Parts: sequence; structure tokens; C-alpha cells
Amino acid sequence: MTTTLTRRGFLSAVAGGTLAAASFRRVPGANDRISIGLIGCGGRGAGLRRMAKTSAEDMNAEITAVCDLWSYNRERAVADTEAKFGRKPRSFKYHEDLLALQDLDAVMIATGDFQHAKLLVDVVRAGKDCYCEKPMANVLEEAILARDVVLASKQVVQMGSQWVSDPYQRTVRDIVRSGQLGRITRIAQTWNKNEERWHNPDNPNVKRIREEDTDWKRWLLGKPHRPFDPWAYFEFRIHRDFSSGIPDQWMSHGAGLVHFYMDEEIPETMVANGGIYAWKDMRENPDTFTAVATYPKGFVHVFQTQFGNSFGSHSAIMGTQGTLWSEGGEGSQLWTLTPKGGLPTDPRPRPGHRPLSDEKALVHDLPAPLIEPSDDSKDHYDDWIQAMRRRTQPNGDIHTGFKHSVAVIMAARAYREGRKMYWDARRERILDHPA
Repeated sequence: MTTTLTRRGFLSAVAGGTLAAASFRRVPGANDRISIGLIGCGGRGAGLRRMAKTSAEDMNAEITAVCDLWSYNRERAVADTEAKFGRKPRSFKYHEDLLALQDLDAVMIATGDFQHAKLLVDVVRAGKDCYCEKPMANVLEEAILARDVVLASKQVVQMGSQWVSDPYQRTVRDIVRSGQLGRITRIAQTWNKNEERWHNPDNPNVKRIREEDTDWKRWLLGKPHRPFDPWAYFEFRIHRDFSSGIPDQWMSHGAGLVHFYMDEEIPETMVANGGIYAWKDMRENPDTFTAVATYPKGFVHVFQTQFGNSFGSHSAIMGTQGTLWSEGGEGSQLWTLTPKGGLPTDPRPRPGHRPLSDEKALVHDLPAPLIEPSDDSKDHYDDWIQAMRRRTQPNGDIHTGFKHSVAVIMAARAYREGRKMYWDARRERILDHPA
């Protein structure tokens, strides 16, 4: 029999392992309001401000400083932060000045993909805790540096991989690890949209910005010099010098969930293919993409995204005794636990065959409305604040960021170079041949 996991069923299943805000206990000496700075005040920065507002009172934390190279973004962030938190934040053009604040406890990074790792290193070296958006890095050397700097420090670092704090995804992980599905052989994620993703032909900011109102050289942050390009500035996700697009933005979540469900390390191998088929605009990164990774524990991860058709989005975790299936794209909570795909029903006992029964499905017949999945996750933000107060590791720690970074870097290289990539775990290198 196929059964669907309700929201209340999920929450009940993980009540013992998920720390709710109501159970928060401040450690001695940590009663002061946490002061947070924000680097990057564009669209994602606005999302982080919304997220922080949801927990401003029960987590006793607020954004007190904002930083952005572009004057227009800074001014908007100041006004929005004051409206949300009741006090006007301090405003900076350069992150070094923000990091010099002695009363600043932590920093949130919401800049371009290619800037994350370098800024994370600066934040940690300044002695601040950090919430860093994903991908943590899209250059291997920068990923290694960021990880090593964080591990050598005492700072609490949370990756913006919010699904690892989502009660639904945590219950999926618990079911996977319980062995109910048998041996997992395949995890498939198909997350589709039919839209001109990450490009707006009428982007108002392109017309609004002037080079003198920002610092183009600083924005490049070590990338080869090129003339000022407002399109790249605001739509970096479609420009290959700054992002891989789908791998950086979406597969980072997909691979991160695979690592989370399976308690797994970096893929052993990666192949990828795709192209620009739906949107013949200025984009340099694919709008249609498929990557296939193999993992040390002996299973395959298939990740697919296309922006030319929105049909068929789903996630599937497939084992020898059953399947976890979720209709919908990233963050979907429509999970169903089913014996379909497992060994056929047979009264004769088979070695190692334990049928997937309703009694073992962690399903509760109590209907409850689903909350809309959101990047602005209060669960994930609260987990970071609690970890800062306790000086413990958060759900999305630096290893989360490092593993998803290597996975998406391998996928981007496999696509761009048209060949299979291998991970040399001993020397931490990506090769085009077995180590």
C-alpha cells in the first residue's frame, strides 16, 4: 500500500531530534542581543533580511550593519533594515570596514557565487561567525582554502543549504538511514521550470547603475579584468566566468541533500551534458542540464533541470525494498513512502528481505496543511543562532559547503570539458582520469 507523509506526521517523527525555538536556552554569558552584519544587499540579501526578521525577537538577534558596493543597494538595505528592526543600521561600501566593527558578532554573505569563498575567509579571519550562501565556492582552490580557514578557527559557520534544517527533509533522512528502503541504489532529482531564468531583458538595475556608483574592480574580486558590464553585474548566474548557473544554484542544493540523506562524502565520478536550447539570449550557461554522479557507498545520483518545460519535477530515493517519492521541485514536502519498486510480495522468506509495511512507514493519518517551502528558512536561521550561542556545529556546517562545492565544480567541468571527472580524495584534486 502506498501512503503519503503529512506535515504533522513529519513533525511528530522528528520531534525528538529537532530543537524548537520554544526550547531555546541561552548559555551563561550569552544573553546579549546578537549583532549581525550583511554583505551583499541585492535580491538574496533582501531574502536574508526577511529571514532574520522572522527570528528577531525569539532568537534575540538583529541586523545592525549592511554592506554593498552599489550605493543604490546600500540605501535600500538601510531603509528596509530600519523598517524591519526598528533601528537604522550602519552602512558600508567595503566589507573590510564592516568587519572592523568590534560589536559585530556575525556576518551573512549574499553576494555573487564567485565571491562567497573569499568573503567567507575574510569574515572568519576577522573573528566573526558566518552564514554563507551557497554555493560556498565554485573554484576548487578557494573551496579548500575556505574549509581549512574555518576548521582552523573557532567560528560557527552555517551554509545557506537550508533544506538540511527542514523537518520534512530531516525525516526523509531518518527513513533512509533506518534501512526501511533496503539498499539505496539511485537518487534522482528532476527540478524543472519554464521560464527565462536569471535573465530579465528589461532589468531596471542595468539602466539604473552607473560605474561611478560602485567599484567594478572590487566586484570582480580577482577575476580577469573586463570592461564594466551591468548585465554581468546583475545577472552573473548566466555568465560562465562568474557562475556555472544550474550546478551552482540548484545542483548545490540537490547534491547537498544527497550527502545529507546518505551521510555521504564527495562523488567519486561525474559526467554531465546539456546546452542552451530554450532561451537564445545572452546566457553562456546551459538552460538544460543533466549530471550523473557515482558515490563511494555504491549508488548513483541523477540531477536534471530544464528551463524550457516545467512538467515532471520530482525527487526519488530508490532502494531494493521501496521508494521515497516527492512530487515537485526543490524543497517539495509532498513525500510519499511506498513499497513500489521493491522486491515483489512473496510469502516465502528471503535472506535480507524485510517488507516495507504500513506500521514501519512513520505515517500518521492526521491531515494538516503544508507550509510553502522557502529559501528564507526560519528553521535554518534559528539553528545557526542557537549554534552560535552554544559554540557548537550547525546543521549546515563547513563540511556541507565543501562537499556540495566539489560536486558542482565537478559537474561544471564535466559539462564544459565534455569528459568524465574523477575525485582524487587523497590529494583533493579533480582529474579527467582515475586517480
